[in-house]
Amino acid sequence: MARFAYVNGQYQPYGEAAVHIDDRGYQFADGVYEVIAVIGGRLLDEIPHLDRLDRSLAALSILPPLSRPALRHILRETLRRNRITAGILYLQITRGVAKRDHPFPKDAVPALVVTARRFKGASESIVSAGVAVVTTQDLRWHRCDIKSISLLPNVLAKQGARAQGAFEAWMVDRQGHVTEGASTNAWIISKQGELITRSADHAILNGVTRLAVLAAAKRLGLTIVERPFTVSEAQQAKEAFLTSTTSHVLPVVRIDQHPIGNGHPGELSLALRQAYLHQHGLLSGAFR
Repeated sequence: MARFAYVNGQYQPYGEAAVHIDDRGYQFADGVYEVIAVIGGRLLDEIPHLDRLDRSLAALSILPPLSRPALRHILRETLRRNRITAGILYLQITRGVAKRDHPFPKDAVPALVVTARRFKGASESIVSAGVAVVTTQDLRWHRCDIKSISLLPNVLAKQGARAQGAFEAWMVDRQGHVTEGASTNAWIISKQGELITRSADHAILNGVTRLAVLAAAKRLGLTIVERPFTVSEAQQAKEAFLTSTTSHVLPVVRIDQHPIGNGHPGELSLALRQAYLHQHGLLSGAFR
């Protein structure tokens, strides 16, 4: 089936879609993005994603290229043209095309690209087995709360994890604390049953799924502690898991070859996954 992309006012065949070589996203990674899950033909947590998009744009002083109603129409039209009912939608906004120079150009028009594709989330076999993570030095800048398209440190971390046979890399700051995963948020459950995750400061991206899981945890009556934790603390935890738009809640059973708990997905991790799916009206196999 032919695919289509939206690029700066036009829907184009995916194979022909392109941006200018002087787009500041290409030259400087001067832009932001969002990834939204599509399940049952609807955009999951659409408004929180668009709210975060607005915050990222404001942080970089990039004006929205169009109004929110117009953007929402484009998102749905992109899904319609690609016949996507289960998958992911990607949207990227850059500062636009300008002569290559570091300071902000005065007359650049923000550029918008939207694509959509089919995607299968974590299978039930992966969820039931859990995944491994490895730790790595956090090499990123100090504004990780901005969902910037500048992702080279994340790419290196993810590739390092895959080279070691792991699903994800958890990044560690200079104080020895876990910040977050290369493309996920990191969580542990202490032996006392406390749900621990780093607070949403400049060191992490405040994930939309992260916020939804915090809400689910409150409904389950869990004790929530937002603070940094060390690699050693994570390895000694009762349970661990990660969250993201595409993985939802995914149990972690090994960190740097060290088994977590009994080496199997924990009860609370699985309960949080089910609570998250339930609050969104989803089944475990929603992506499939």
